[in-house]
Amino acid sequence: MALSICLALKIDSSESSEVATDDANQGTQTGVCISNKDNHPRTRVMSSSYIPAPRFVSLHHLCRCTVPVLYVVLLFGAVTGQVHALTKPSDERRVSASRLGDSDSLDKEALTPGPADAEIPGIFVGLVTGESGDVQEDLQALRSRWHPGMVPMALESLRFSRHGGVSAGLVELLEDKTGQRFGRDLDSWYVWLWKREEQAHPHYADFKSMLYRNLDPLFAGYFSNERKSTIRLDEVRWGGVRQDGIPPLRSPLMIDASDADYLDDDNVVFGIEINGDARAYPKRILAWHEMFTDTIGGIDYAGVYCTLCGAVILYETVHKGVHHELGTSGFLYRSNKVMYDKATQSLWNTTWGQPVSGPLVGKGIQLERSYVVTTTWGEWRRRHPDTTVLSLDTGHRRDYREGAAYEDYFATDRLMFTVAHRDDRLRNKAEILALQFPDKTDKRLAISADFLSENPVYHHELGGQGLVVLTDGSGANRVYDPGNVTLVEYDGQESVTDDQGRVWRLSEDALQLAGQPPLVRLPAHRAFWFGWVAVWNDTELVM
Repeated sequence: MALSICLALKIDSSESSEVATDDANQGTQTGVCISNKDNHPRTRVMSSSYIPAPRFVSLHHLCRCTVPVLYVVLLFGAVTGQVHALTKPSDERRVSASRLGDSDSLDKEALTPGPADAEIPGIFVGLVTGESGDVQEDLQALRSRWHPGMVPMALESLRFSRHGGVSAGLVELLEDKTGQRFGRDLDSWYVWLWKREEQAHPHYADFKSMLYRNLDPLFAGYFSNERKSTIRLDEVRWGGVRQDGIPPLRSPLMIDASDADYLDDDNVVFGIEINGDARAYPKRILAWHEMFTDTIGGIDYAGVYCTLCGAVILYETVHKGVHHELGTSGFLYRSNKVMYDKATQSLWNTTWGQPVSGPLVGKGIQLERSYVVTTTWGEWRRRHPDTTVLSLDTGHRRDYREGAAYEDYFATDRLMFTVAHRDDRLRNKAEILALQFPDKTDKRLAISADFLSENPVYHHELGGQGLVVLTDGSGANRVYDPGNVTLVEYDGQESVTDDQGRVWRLSEDALQLAGQPPLVRLPAHRAFWFGWVAVWNDTELVM
């Protein structure tokens, strides 16, 4: 019988009887399974689970909202009667501790990885899956071959451990070897770890591959000691869903504005116009999918919505003639969504638009960003009466009411996943306009959305790139390259006046004036302050 670790919780709710599910499966159970056999039924990690609306479908949704006990049980390893294990020894993971030596000293030899250290990942994973033949013997093996780079292995094992003795042993090991006293407080452990210089274990990537393939076999391809990486892999954390478990919308059905009777004028939409092709992607729909791939104005794009960090970024998916089909990896980096590409299973940083782990690293790939505006449906439709908009017919059953998705998360300033660097000049989820121009400068800029609402015409310079931000009554921000022009007044509609009294006409792609070169639009996006500063610690802030 294939090994599995299952957790099942019955969800009780007095809320709407509508349900959120990917497929036709019916029921009132939701669960997570860890299996060491690819032929075991694929992990059911909320993506096709069945949870009363308007709750969330992924574990990181559930962490603080629907069933807090799930967060405690699954993520922090508490033991309950709902956890069941069917165990079977495995030659792949079972390693004799005697092969690792019995010295408990922290001398130079113990800190220098040797041949036996290739077996360390198997010991950790065996403790998690229940395949450890002797827990104390394996814990002693880890102690005797301790390396500072084993800290993240221990933390990730602790997150999934359902065995009280294993969890207690891992905590004792961590506290003894590090001198820290954080117990089972994973957030505190991670903050401490990330503030230290990285001391990566040579087999850490293999450990992640071995551990996470139990949640989804496709995760195995993300991590390998042979794969290049430009980020710390201990900052790549599982977000609670399998690959594409939050399903992207691929070439979704669009309808005419006149047919979108499900939208109210004050509903938030992400507006895009490319080559005259105007489209609106309502937040109430995109929050359930976090990504769309579409052809807009004849150009292939991926619109990536990191709900946790409040950012929608639009990327061209063709780079130097190669089309990259992107998806949701299921992992996070500093609480920001991590993408993957189907061809190579490389991991991509959403904020950077670059592959950060896998075969595409070092290939000089930097996806071209385009502009997107966060506005209201009424304002977008007024400006673009011929716009199309996402249909509710997405092929998925969700509660697409305004504000239903991530309702509890958006209502507070708390984070679901901790980050190493915070900056209290603004609230965690205060909205900012994020700007970066990697082809011109390595500097980054964040401008408070509240500041921009009070300053509808705002000039600035970032690394030699001039910019002007125009903000209308809906709070929508559009950024243009002013060149040598100084703009002084914006009517919030289509007219912008410069310091010479000339009136420029505003469109989505440029500011235009007869006889003058157009002032082209620059890419920018809204985001939560914490998510931006977590990735760009040295960002400039205007507030």
